[in-house]
Amino acid sequence: FDEYKDRLTFALSGGQKRRVAVAGVLALEPEVLLLDEPTAGLDPAGRRQLLDQFLALHRQGVTLVIISHNMEELAEICHQLYVIAGGHTVLEGPPEIIFDDPARLHELGLDVPAVTQVMEGLRQAGVLGPTDRAYTVAQATSILRPRLSV
Repeated sequence: FDEYKDRLTFALSGGQKRRVAVAGVLALEPEVLLLDEPTAGLDPAGRRQLLDQFLALHRQGVTLVIISHNMEELAEICHQLYVIAGGHTVLEGPPEIIFDDPARLHELGLDVPAVTQVMEGLRQAGVLGPTDRAYTVAQATSILRPRLSV
């Protein structure tokens, strides 16, 4: 606080401005938090810090509604996804259902998380079995670590 309290907001970086905006909303102690592309423009460390804060809020009972094109983040923090196209919900379900149909997502201009693409490539190469699916880095790590241990 002391480092930034006397700085004008236009002198803050884009990521700092985003965090200030989120802090202002959190000061109101909302029960539901609607976030539109909350990590856009943040560096990886800032993105991780903000996502961790959102997860902590969720554990405290705050409902999160996140609008994003970042499939990696959605896979990591969401329990339920809604894909909207043309003003209508065209897909809904948990990440493992939504990301299990990459062709449909691609038709809608979206993609599965990068780690899911890598795991699919390993499955097609015969390295992984048909049930070895991952939508987050943590899931992929838990599948791959036993196979890589020496």
